[in-house]
Amino acid sequence: MLDQIDALRRQAETDLHAAGDSSALERFRVTYLARKGKIAELFDALRSVPADQRPLLGKHLNDLRTSVQALFDQRLAAAASHVQAAPALDLTLPGRRPPLGSRHPLTQVLDEIKAVFVSMGFGVADGPEIEDDYHNFGALNFPPDHPARDMQDTFFLNRTALLRTHTSPVQIRVMKEHAPPVRVIMPGKVYRNEAISARSYCLFHQVEGLHVDVGVTFSDLKGTLISFIKQFYGSATKYRFRPTFFPFTEPSADIYISCFVCGGKGCRLCKQIGWLEILGCGMVDPNVFKAVGYDSERYTGYAFGMGIERIALLRHGIDDIRLFYENDLRFLNQF
Repeated sequence: MLDQIDALRRQAETDLHAAGDSSALERFRVTYLARKGKIAELFDALRSVPADQRPLLGKHLNDLRTSVQALFDQRLAAAASHVQAAPALDLTLPGRRPPLGSRHPLTQVLDEIKAVFVSMGFGVADGPEIEDDYHNFGALNFPPDHPARDMQDTFFLNRTALLRTHTSPVQIRVMKEHAPPVRVIMPGKVYRNEAISARSYCLFHQVEGLHVDVGVTFSDLKGTLISFIKQFYGSATKYRFRPTFFPFTEPSADIYISCFVCGGKGCRLCKQIGWLEILGCGMVDPNVFKAVGYDSERYTGYAFGMGIERIALLRHGIDDIRLFYENDLRFLNQF
């Protein structure tokens, strides 16, 4: 019987070592340590051995049961600690989608504006952000002593190069490369040497438009921009044109729309006047046509320009232009 005890000890150690999870450990307990397990069977068999051998065999059986129980308890404790240390993972739960980015609010507004004018037959043109004095000022009928040439407005890189202060130089480049008719919009970044505040920034975006052909009139300009206002701001939006001055257009006008927050009654956004300025426009000055080689006796045209940041500020009721450039996710996630 001693051989049986030793063989059962070796078999129990082997099976316990192979038990890799809680289910296997439970099967081991039932097989060896339960009331009807293999160790209990040897205790039952002890009754059939001679009386003088029982004390020695009983001692060996007790040692067997104690050692197997101790090994089992150690293995069970180790398995429990491993389970507790592992992170809880429920494979039945649906997966978590990673957060996705979205278009910047300025890009959203710019894309909407482009879509409106493209639907009216305008093409899209682009040009360099580093310009020369001729394209940025001279060809656009800016006199040599115009205030916009001063250092407080323009970033000069050297004596001949500067960062464009508007997208109007693209108009000059387009007209030099293409004979009339011309019908394009020109979106892009522009730069002004201005103090950064809630209402101004050194970088902003513009969309300018140009239409040149035989017989283009101010009525065509009004019709185009009124159509844009109705599509972009809504058919119930009121508008008005107010005379102004630009070096490159004559006559020139600023366009105002009724405040969409207060309905024209007056509020903080519209400074209590009920109207919001959204863009400037006018008929192209003959001196600009002369600079690009167009016959001003035959061709006429109109131009317009608007700031994307201003439109986005007004549309969303934002009171600080710097928010567009600070990359604060708390702000950007709202759009």
